Amino acid sequence: MTTIRGAAAITGAANGIGRALAIELARRGCDLALADRDEARLKTLAAEIGRDRNISVHRVDVAEAGDIAQFAADAIAAHPALGIVINNAGVALMGSFEEIDQAQMEWLFDINFWGVVYGTRAFLPHLKTRDEAHIVNLSSIFGIIAPPGQSAYAAAKFAVRGFSESVRHELAVAGSPVRLSVVHPGGVATAIARNSRTGVGVTDNARRAQSIERFENAAKTTPKDAALRIIRGIEKNEPRILIGNDARFMDLLQRFRPGTYWAPLQRKLEKMAKGK
Repeated sequence: MTTIRGAAAITGAANGIGRALAIELARRGCDLALADRDEARLKTLAAEIGRDRNISVHRVDVAEAGDIAQFAADAIAAHPALGIVINNAGVALMGSFEEIDQAQMEWLFDINFWGVVYGTRAFLPHLKTRDEAHIVNLSSIFGIIAPPGQSAYAAAKFAVRGFSESVRHELAVAGSPVRLSVVHPGGVATAIARNSRTGVGVTDNARRAQSIERFENAAKTTPKDAALRIIRGIEKNEPRILIGNDARFMDLLQRFRPGTYWAPLQRKLEKMAKGK
């Protein structure tokens, strides 16, 4: 079991799950290195948590390997006992494969996949010097199932899953003190859908509004509950952390119907979106 102590580094900490994780880890005695592009929100969060904890704030674009490398160096200097790294930052992109262009797909991959890789690579040498340490990489339920209209997002989140599972196995074989969990949230009530970009080929604004409404109606898990589930997963060294009844249902369905899960799942999602 991993003990929640020392310090934790969190990307995408200004909002949503990242923000909730910062608050809950601080309550458990963790010092924090908080990273996001929105430095103003980070400072507000740090002030909210209070002076009882040692909190450093870092303006970071996770799509830039140099930013992540500097973040790791600065965070470790500020928090020598840092033992938890949570690669949480992520974005969304609405549109079918033919409605998004290559530049948009690369933009999403740079953040959702390469940001996780950069963070893991930058912090791993330090984490290996600790008696115990933990990396948490945020995938999604769309790293387990792949609905239409999510080709870029699902591809990146499947990549996070594959990368994380392989690195976890490598660490175990090497007898490393570093544990690694990959997280698959279902619908969490954050602003990710509302803040998403839209494919260049999408011309129907009503469709975007409908997609946002459907997501928000179906997103039943609060960021706080998601954060508490992730922390419990860290404590128990869980290799895979599913968040929400919807994620557990989708995971189970695709196990029984790996090639044909979409038709029954679509019917279920439509009911969830209507609050049924």
